[in-house]
Amino acid sequence: MMFSWRQAFVSVARSSADQKTVRRINFKKVIAYQKRTSSSMADKFKLPSRYGAGEKSVWVEYIQLAAEYKPAVNLGQGFPDYPAPDHVTKALAEITTGDNPLLNQYTRGFGHPRLVQNLSKVYSPLIGRQIDPINEILVSSGAYEALFSAILGHVDHGDEVIVIEPYFDCYDYMITSAGGKTRFIALKPKSHSENMTSADWVLDEKELVSLFNDKTKMLILNTPHNPLGKVFSQSELEMIANLCKKHNVLCLSDEVYEWMVYKPHKHIRIATLPGMWERTITVGSAGKTFSVTGWKIGWAYGPAELIRNLQVVHQNCVYTCVTPVQEAVARSFEFELARYNSPDCYFFSLATELLPKRDFLVKTLRDNGFNPTVPDGGYFIIADWTKLANKIDLSTEPDKYKDYKFTKKFAKEAGVLAIPPTAFYSEPHKHLGEDYARFCFIKKDENLQLTEKLIREWNAKK
Repeated sequence: MMFSWRQAFVSVARSSADQKTVRRINFKKVIAYQKRTSSSMADKFKLPSRYGAGEKSVWVEYIQLAAEYKPAVNLGQGFPDYPAPDHVTKALAEITTGDNPLLNQYTRGFGHPRLVQNLSKVYSPLIGRQIDPINEILVSSGAYEALFSAILGHVDHGDEVIVIEPYFDCYDYMITSAGGKTRFIALKPKSHSENMTSADWVLDEKELVSLFNDKTKMLILNTPHNPLGKVFSQSELEMIANLCKKHNVLCLSDEVYEWMVYKPHKHIRIATLPGMWERTITVGSAGKTFSVTGWKIGWAYGPAELIRNLQVVHQNCVYTCVTPVQEAVARSFEFELARYNSPDCYFFSLATELLPKRDFLVKTLRDNGFNPTVPDGGYFIIADWTKLANKIDLSTEPDKYKDYKFTKKFAKEAGVLAIPPTAFYSEPHKHLGEDYARFCFIKKDENLQLTEKLIREWNAKK
């Protein structure tokens, strides 16, 4: 009896051990299978190469930085921190709760009728020709989508696009997504004097000429320029225009800061130059025009045969934009057109409003060791921070580029957030932006005054 019991015990023990062994073997097989499957799925479902490695944009990274460290003043992102004109925001409130239910429903895909009619009324006299509101204007989901539709609608595999640096960071991704190749040329300062203006940043004409060839499809122009605030002069625009005409190249002109130009400078629309209307797509923004960046309404205008390509991309992307917001922008244009010849017109009063803000921040930066470039347009200031290098320890910041190190450490120590300009350069040219930081001045006066106090106090401690 005892013998049988022991045999049974040994048998069960062996059986249990065998089962454990089998389970271990099966578990290893499952893990191996899962690894093979995971690897196979990762390879098959990875991000398309046209988007690189999926790096975070500077905006994603610095919004997170602001949320984490809560700097006292955010001069990084380009939006006002004070109210838009009353008539603009009241128009939207009235529309959404008004008697016309259709203004909360879909509207025409290529642009709300009332809006495109008013865009034609605004731009036709500025361009010097009657713009067809139906066929020569496209309303988009912000200027961002107008750029996307223009690039995806015209750039094909193997086409080359000339981009002037520093540049709005989405340009290159959009060109690559279309299968195109970006050819970069950098604006460079003629000198590094203490009284630099954005006009001192210029293109090398010989270098620009060398970039044009049979593959060149497009040149992207940004004037007034972000982040430099450069307002391209008549002679500079003529040089660009002559090259575009000589090589049969399309000009995509990003003019979202068109109303923010400081006297005596004037914004010249390249589409008005001889022979350029037929090869120019111009992009504008309601967010910049009326200080409502969150409304995300933009537009593109140009000859019908060029705008048609944008329409094809748009109808297969967002198709139509927000109806009540388009209606509100249309009414806002009507309001401003009615007082166009008055200094109260927001198209002109905005630059007047921004000028003392610009000058205050320029002085603040200059008095505290920065060397700012005074912008002739827009609402950004690029400032050289290298004189402060001995006052700030950047060794604790792991970033590759010095401007990232500086802006992050400065936000943590001084409580003032700025943007690193290397985000606006191609890899070979990033060294050109490392000595600078970008500050935004379309902010409340009290926040600009707080900026002065914070930087002065930070400087005094060093």
